[in-house]
Amino acid sequence: QVQLVESGGGLVQAGGSLRLSCVASGIISSITSMAWYRQAPGNQRELVARITSGGSTNYADSVKGRFTISKDNAKNAGYLQMNSLKPEDTAVYYCNVAVLWGKGTLVTVSS
Repeated sequence: QVQLVESGGGLVQAGGSLRLSCVASGIISSITSMAWYRQAPGNQRELVARITSGGSTNYADSVKGRFTISKDNAKNAGYLQMNSLKPEDTAVYYCNVAVLWGKGTLVTVSS
């Protein structure tokens, strides 16, 4: 069964850091491009960061300079390093590869 599993969410104070992980199981090919999205209560799901097969990245303006996306093809895994977290970063974070979505991991940033 092909699935994506996120981990690493939790409660952190403003200014703190978290590292989210996304592991793809059951996929024969290595992860090519992947993305992280987030959805806060009452809001639409939004793109946070994307990384292509060649390693090119792009970020939402709201996280530029604070978040870093990366991937490890050998481990079929992707990561989102989140620094200088703000209360407005509070959301459920989802990993996306092609048409696959994880179930999400909750990030809560307290002020």
